[in-house]
Amino acid sequence: MATATAMNDMIGLFRRELLLCGVKEGETVAVLSEMDRTTDYATGFMTAARDLGAHAFNVNVLPSGLGMDAKVGNVGVNPLTGNQPAIDALKQADLMIDLVFLLFSKEQLEIQESGTRILLVVEPFDVLARMFPTQELRERVEAGERRLQKARQLRFTNRAGTDVSYELGRYPVLTEYGFTDTPGRWDHWPGGFLATGASDDGVNGQVVMDEGDIIYPFKTYVRQPVEFTIRHGRIVDIKGGLDARLLSDYMTSFHDPKAYSISHIGWGLNHNAVWTGHATGVGGIGMDGRAFYGNVLFSTGPNTELGGTNDTACHLDLPMRGCTLYLDDDLIVKDGEIIPNDMRAPER
Repeated sequence: MATATAMNDMIGLFRRELLLCGVKEGETVAVLSEMDRTTDYATGFMTAARDLGAHAFNVNVLPSGLGMDAKVGNVGVNPLTGNQPAIDALKQADLMIDLVFLLFSKEQLEIQESGTRILLVVEPFDVLARMFPTQELRERVEAGERRLQKARQLRFTNRAGTDVSYELGRYPVLTEYGFTDTPGRWDHWPGGFLATGASDDGVNGQVVMDEGDIIYPFKTYVRQPVEFTIRHGRIVDIKGGLDARLLSDYMTSFHDPKAYSISHIGWGLNHNAVWTGHATGVGGIGMDGRAFYGNVLFSTGPNTELGGTNDTACHLDLPMRGCTLYLDDDLIVKDGEIIPNDMRAPER
């Protein structure tokens, strides 16, 4: 449990976050939590909401039995499944703070459809503070969104041998800038990236993860290059050393052909994210790697969050550094550097 000083710091930061989310007097803020996990976060958010004149309550449910790392690798499994009274209570809120991890679940989509805006918060407090969102970050993410919405092809390469193309236009763009003030919108604090999905059979080429790239949910750095061969939106071959064998074994363990489908693709814009030392040994789901400025986030598995039908539980997020990314003929990322001025981070 946090000390009194730490709790006051937490409440202060959470109050700033709720203000970014547009919480005002008379609104209702619901917290979704699991038993005795993250009780300080639940208390902090409810206290911060009360300080802003909002009503607050905590829907505290029995845990799913999975730790956070397991949840990220087995998406859609959550303690709200079959608990309609809890879901209905959450649908009454203007804003829901998700401390459980509902991502890629039908329960989350049902709550969003009611107009409730949702904020996922599962990172350690020091990460939340260091990567605290701003309106400036939102503007840069939304600048990327406008470009991605218009594009019909995404292609990315790297010096390790990646050369893969995505046919775009089938699915919407998902933005994460760390707060949500729009009814029915989901976001994740800390955020700082955007992504979309290709047509279900519209990804072709090869992706080669280089040494030092990150594997989530393993929270490990690649030790030897891993080569994925992709045809018509599916991984048909995985080659490499130990990391390739572990990834192949992991995907096979789900006994689900949909696990080999390509999921979202995008790039990171959070210049406060740290790559080295933050993949392993920390809690949360690893937003440092996912939102890292200038990364390319290559993902496999489900696409329900974008409106697709692939509901496999097997999800891999594979942030890669040093890549070059084009939208149609526009250069967006060159060797890990953001090129368009409207997406570039401010000078430090």
